[in-house]
Amino acid sequence: MAPPTFMGLTGRPLSLAVSTVATTGFLLFGYDQGVMSGIITAPAFNNLFTATKDSSTMRGFVTAVYEIGCLFGAIFILALGDFLGRRRAIMMGGSIMILGVIIQVTAQSNATPLAQFIVGRVITGVGNGINTSTIPTYQAECSKTSNRGLLICIEGGVIAFGTLIAYWVDYGASYGPPSLTWRFPIAFQIIFALVVAIPTYWLPESPRWLLTRGLDAEGTAVIAALRGLEVDSKETILQRQIILDSIAASGYAGKKNTPLKACFTGGKTQHFRRMMLGVSSQFMQQVGGCNAVIYYFPILFEQSIHQSHSISLLLGGINMIVYSIFATVSWFIIERAGRRKLFLWGTVGQGLSMVLVFSCLIPGTEAAAKGAAVGLFTYIASFGATWLPLPWLYPAEINPLKTRAKANALSTCSNWLFNFLIVMITPILIDHIHWGTYLFFALLNASFLPVIYLWYPETRRRSLEEIDVIFARGFADGGRGGGGDGDRGNVVVAVGDDGDGEGDGGSRVGAKGTMRWRRGDRYVRAAREMPYLSDEAIEREQRRYGLVDDASGRVEVRGGGGGSIIVKNG
Repeated sequence: MAPPTFMGLTGRPLSLAVSTVATTGFLLFGYDQGVMSGIITAPAFNNLFTATKDSSTMRGFVTAVYEIGCLFGAIFILALGDFLGRRRAIMMGGSIMILGVIIQVTAQSNATPLAQFIVGRVITGVGNGINTSTIPTYQAECSKTSNRGLLICIEGGVIAFGTLIAYWVDYGASYGPPSLTWRFPIAFQIIFALVVAIPTYWLPESPRWLLTRGLDAEGTAVIAALRGLEVDSKETILQRQIILDSIAASGYAGKKNTPLKACFTGGKTQHFRRMMLGVSSQFMQQVGGCNAVIYYFPILFEQSIHQSHSISLLLGGINMIVYSIFATVSWFIIERAGRRKLFLWGTVGQGLSMVLVFSCLIPGTEAAAKGAAVGLFTYIASFGATWLPLPWLYPAEINPLKTRAKANALSTCSNWLFNFLIVMITPILIDHIHWGTYLFFALLNASFLPVIYLWYPETRRRSLEEIDVIFARGFADGGRGGGGDGDRGNVVVAVGDDGDGEGDGGSRVGAKGTMRWRRGDRYVRAAREMPYLSDEAIEREQRRYGLVDDASGRVEVRGGGGGSIIVKNG
């Protein structure tokens, strides 16, 4: 029997198609994030929308109201995401963005152009909020463990490329007719929205979502198609069983829509802790100052460093090239350095960059201000390589299957709420406290370091179901003061592993080893010390820590050709 196909594709080509649509969704996100930077102070725009001409508050509102729409979109997914599924939500998000763009670019001076433009930005934001709440979850649930981090980091990284495109489209359009100056850059994003909305119709639904809904045959077919396997192959059946065990472990098996209160529970699944890890990562990304730089880079150069509008746009485009180059760095190191180290390195880089900016602006001289320009460039380089992709990856993988959609939506709500706050207050801060704006962001970045170091577990090279075991181990360790099971740390390790939790990145076959658990933050420590597990070992550990009830202590997974895999408990 041949593997199932979608769009005529199976295996790696099908996975590539899923990744292409997901990546285009975040390219569109980045484009929309940067497009207003070169428009908001353009004479043609200010002449039509006169309220924005001499008011930093109105400029901030017109730019930031988009984030309110994004917040509404994220709340929509929070309420209905589990019902809609990943595919339908993505198609809906792309279509809504197209509608919002049309409303924006058709604003005319003989009506109420500012009101129409604001409504269009809000509607576009709703579509983007739906997509950014859904796409990372969809990508994570359709990816293999070995490349999940890379694929979602690519998604996050292309935000920078979208912003780069927006900056240079803005710069090129600034030399055209007045109406073209702002209408064309905004309308251009429809191309990306069409790529997101149309091909998704033929792509597979998330296999984990299908299995959660009780659609076992459809979920199994998608697992087989994404891996290029036959539906009744042993590996397909084993993967399905692991996902079903994860659903059972959530405590909400058989429920098609996870209640919001599930995100606020503890116990061995640690839903609340895991939700807060994702929410806090998005919060820190926003209040660290990234959008003060991305949205207002030309304005920062005009008002803080006293350059002309044209030169500021040009420097903004160059800055986005730097941003895009460094955004690709995480693609090559995410599975080597891991999430924690990149979070920490990025925070240090951002904080020191902000120190350089405010220090060089204190004297108020043109020569010193050039040093501030260097600080803005080093900030965006540090951000692009670390904090740009990580908060989109971390919530999608740290949360368990049953609460993933809602917890990821809550994380995205945090992103857009504080995105709105920073985009709204930045022009006001620059007008009133000048260099103090950058001191404010430097202090915020410094405050992130202890939070990340103390409470952020490492998830690199872990399967989504393996992460569930990490939190169950950590909970059991805290409750019993030992290894979390009856024999003080008897664990399953990978071949070639010496018990240090690192493994050798090669064959992942069950073996026995011992390891003594030490005191400390038990979840961070559990992630560091737990060895990498084979699929069979994950099954065993799920039962050992009570994630799956199995009175018999064994499960038989039948495969094609009459063969079977026996997994014994303990």
